[in-house]
Amino acid sequence: MSDKQISRVVVIGLGRFGSSLASELVARGSEVLGIDSDPKIVQRHADDLTHAVVADTTDPDVMRQLGVHQFFRAVVGIGTDLEASILTTALLVDFDIPNIWAKAISRQHGRILERIGAHHVVLPEHEMGERVAHLVTGRMLDYIEFEDDYAMVKTRAPEEAVGRQLGDSRLRAKYGVTVVGVKRPGEGFTYATADTVVNRGDVLIVAGRTAEVERVADLT
Repeated sequence: MSDKQISRVVVIGLGRFGSSLASELVARGSEVLGIDSDPKIVQRHADDLTHAVVADTTDPDVMRQLGVHQFFRAVVGIGTDLEASILTTALLVDFDIPNIWAKAISRQHGRILERIGAHHVVLPEHEMGERVAHLVTGRMLDYIEFEDDYAMVKTRAPEEAVGRQLGDSRLRAKYGVTVVGVKRPGEGFTYATADTVVNRGDVLIVAGRTAEVERVADLT
């Protein structure tokens, strides 16, 4: 498969999530086919995408005519119409598209999408709400949670680590986390090593199990 084929993405459902994602993909150099059932929405985004068409994405014949079955990557951004979301995702699975991302509006919806074969399920509202909740508490400066209960946080250096080398602070042994980066005031981030001395006011990038990185953030 050529690089050009891999860089092509079909985005189905051009609501806020789908259109924002599609525009960002175009800005990053991808060729994007945007599909939606609403002519007004398609018209609104026609100039932003490589191609934008109106179509019933649950109809296999229509989707084949558009060449969707030939794409390497597909995103289902349909949210409110659960039936269309599920049927469209199932159709992409039948097409054997190697990489399928699907938006879910609830965990139950997400489980259904996973069961029918979506490779990646995204719950943007839930994930954003969870991330903002961590930031609102003030303990974290940024927060990203990955699969399998693993997270990375940007947080101020805990007092018990200030003035010590990371190896001597024993943050890893005590809390089970890894400090992967350090940012001093007025400077950029640098990779952290066991010999890195933590100063008051430093910002740390800490990785580990979600509960463990939250414990470290609570120390600040």
